[in-house]
Amino acid sequence: MKTKTKTKTDIKDRFVVIMAGGRGERFWPVSREQSPKQLIKLWGDRSFLQQAVDRVMPLVPAKNVFVITNATQAAAVRKQLPRLPRENIVAEPMGRDTCAAVTLGAALVGARSTTGVMAVLPADHVVPEEKKFQQVLADAFDLASRGQAILTIGIKPTEPATGYGYIRVGEALPPPPGVKAYRTVFHRAEQFVEKPHFDRALEYVNSGQYRWNAGMFIWSFVTITEGLQKHQPEMYAACQRWFQVANQPAKLAKVLAKEYPDVKRISIDYALMEHAQNVVVADGAFAWDDLGSWTALARHLKADPEGNCAVADFIHVDGARNIIFDARSKPRRTPIAVVGLRDAILVQTDDAVLLAHKSQAQKVKELVKKLAQSPQRKKLV
Repeated sequence: MKTKTKTKTDIKDRFVVIMAGGRGERFWPVSREQSPKQLIKLWGDRSFLQQAVDRVMPLVPAKNVFVITNATQAAAVRKQLPRLPRENIVAEPMGRDTCAAVTLGAALVGARSTTGVMAVLPADHVVPEEKKFQQVLADAFDLASRGQAILTIGIKPTEPATGYGYIRVGEALPPPPGVKAYRTVFHRAEQFVEKPHFDRALEYVNSGQYRWNAGMFIWSFVTITEGLQKHQPEMYAACQRWFQVANQPAKLAKVLAKEYPDVKRISIDYALMEHAQNVVVADGAFAWDDLGSWTALARHLKADPEGNCAVADFIHVDGARNIIFDARSKPRRTPIAVVGLRDAILVQTDDAVLLAHKSQAQKVKELVKKLAQSPQRKKLV
C-alpha cells in the first residue's frame, strides 16, 4: 500500500478505540457490575473513562473516538460522555476478551476511513503526565501511518512488578527516511513474556531491556486487518462482515447479537502480538498505573505521618499504613474511627463495608464471586 507523508492536518484520519467493558471486581464494594471501576471517581474529579477520553481529545476529533463497552454499562457510558456521538458507544453482547473488541474497533474505524490510523486504549488507567502521554501517542500515530508497523506503548518499569506482562525490546530504531527524529524512542519488540515471579521480574528491571505491557496499541486499519488475516483468519472474516454494517448501528447490533456467542475468546496479545514480526515498542516515558486494586490506589493518595491514606472523615489511635475510603452519599457520611488497626483496607458504601488486610487485596475478586453465588447478596455485585 502506498503511503503519503503525513502532517498534523491529517487529524481527521486519527481514531481512538477505548475498551471499557471490564468489571473492576478488585475495587468492590465501590465498583459494581452496573457502575464498574472505569465509571467511578476514585482518583480526581472525573471517572477513569472520562479521563481516558479527555487525554486523547487534543489529538483526535470527538467524532473519531469510539468506546466499546457492554449492554449493562452502555447507558451509563453515554451519560458520562455527552460529547461523543451516540453511535460511537458500541456494546458487545458479551465479553469475548480483547481480540474481539479490537476486531470490532477495526471494523468501526475502517467503515469511516480505510486510510485511518487507530489507537486502542484501556479505559481505566491512571496517567498523571498527560502532555508526555500525548507526545508519545502523537509520535506513534505518525509512525503507524507511514508503514506496516504494529505499535504498542511499553512502560519503563519502576519496580519488579509481578502483575504485568513484559516486552523485551531491541535496539532503538532510527526514524523513517526523510522524517525528523521523534521525541519518542522506538524499539523493535523481541519477545512478549508472561507475568513473571519476583526474581525474574527483578532481572527484567535490572537489565533495562524490558517494558511493562500496558495494553495500548496503535496501527493503521490496513495493518491490523492484514495482521488478523494472517494470524486470525476467523477474526478477519468477522471484521469484514462487521465492516459492512458498522455505519448502521441497529444492523450492527443485530449482527453482533447473532455472531458474538461463537466468537473465539482470546486476548489480542495471544492472537496477534506474540506472532507478528512487525511489532514496534514506543517508550512510554510518562507516569502510569493500571490501578488494579485498592493497594494501588494508595500510591496516588496523600498519606498522614503514620502512612494512612484516607478519603474520608478519618480519625485513629495507633493506626498505621491503612487505606480508608468512604464512598457513601454525603448525607450518610459519618466519621470512621479505628484503634490499633494496621496495614488494612477499609471501604464503606451506602450498602456494604469491606475490611481486608492489604496483603490480601487481590482476593477481593474471590469475595465478589462468593457474593454472586449467594441469593441474598447477589444484588451487591
